[in-house]
Amino acid sequence: MEWLEILQKIFIAIISASAGFAVSGGVFTTLIVIGLMPRFAGKTHTAGHIFFYEEMVVIGAIFGTIFSVFYPFFQFYKWIGNSPVWETVYIILGQLFLCLYGFFAGIFVGCLALAIAETLNSIPIFARRSKFRHGIGVVILFMALGKSVGSFIYFLKQLFVCGGM
Repeated sequence: MEWLEILQKIFIAIISASAGFAVSGGVFTTLIVIGLMPRFAGKTHTAGHIFFYEEMVVIGAIFGTIFSVFYPFFQFYKWIGNSPVWETVYIILGQLFLCLYGFFAGIFVGCLALAIAETLNSIPIFARRSKFRHGIGVVILFMALGKSVGSFIYFLKQLFVCGGM
């Protein structure tokens, strides 16, 4: 029975890692297709540092994954002890970090939304070149309905709480 449990855990780890690679590949592909990093470099006139931008996005994704998966290990005030002073310092530093993170995440999401809005201009071009004259409105409608149903299920089943476990 012990070997069966070990094989099950190995299988689950392989499937989980594969799904994670697929999702991260999709996210990075979207960022590449949209051209967000070259846009940042162009707007800030720092084209010589484009690889730095790309490396920071990858490092941010890696650290975000580590912090979200192994979150119990990053509750530093529990390591220090139960002193109210250290807990207060930890909370204040956490609030400052959260404000800083929210600021930069907002900038990134805003830029991403604008870049995606610009790529939406490609839908009419695609429709014209592929001679897809009728039904483009229906396709966009079903894309929006799919997104809405997915969001509804996500919040109804509370999947945001530890993946719905």
